[in-house]
Amino acid sequence: MQFVMELWKPILLSGLAVWIISALVWTVMPHHKKEFAKLPNEDAVGDALRASGAGAGLYALPWMGDPGAMSDPERKAKMERGPIAYVTIAPAGMPAMGPMMLKTALTNLLISVFIAYVCWHTLAPGTEYLKVFRIAGTIGFMTYALGTIAESIWFARPWKSFGLQAIDALMYGLVIGGIFGWLWP
Repeated sequence: MQFVMELWKPILLSGLAVWIISALVWTVMPHHKKEFAKLPNEDAVGDALRASGAGAGLYALPWMGDPGAMSDPERKAKMERGPIAYVTIAPAGMPAMGPMMLKTALTNLLISVFIAYVCWHTLAPGTEYLKVFRIAGTIGFMTYALGTIAESIWFARPWKSFGLQAIDALMYGLVIGGIFGWLWP
């Protein structure tokens, strides 16, 4: 835990900086504005979801349940007919922004703790700025970008969406690298 005592400033500052940049990315910058599209006949789809009784959670359509279901002719026909959908249902009502912002800030701090841990064990005190920048920034980019690839591979999230996340992750990585390089002991 000595790394936390030595690197608490870059941990806090980078976590806070990514939190602020993330908020700006999603509220001010234009590149995520068209990432989500309106469903045709949105009201009918909403009515159907409400009528289904499905609560908050993750759902797949058609539901396969187990690997053996893929060999069932009826299930195969449903897959061929489509649509194939992965649906996230959130609780009804306006989202509670305060708790979500707090969870995001805590996640960013946790990521910065892990970046500090790896850097502490791979870089000596006094390491030059550019080397710290490169290592911390790469870890930051990898953390924020690569974790979302599986959503595009397995759950049909558009690759464009991954690309937008990667752009965000590059910004975060550059800021993280800069802060760790600047405040490296």
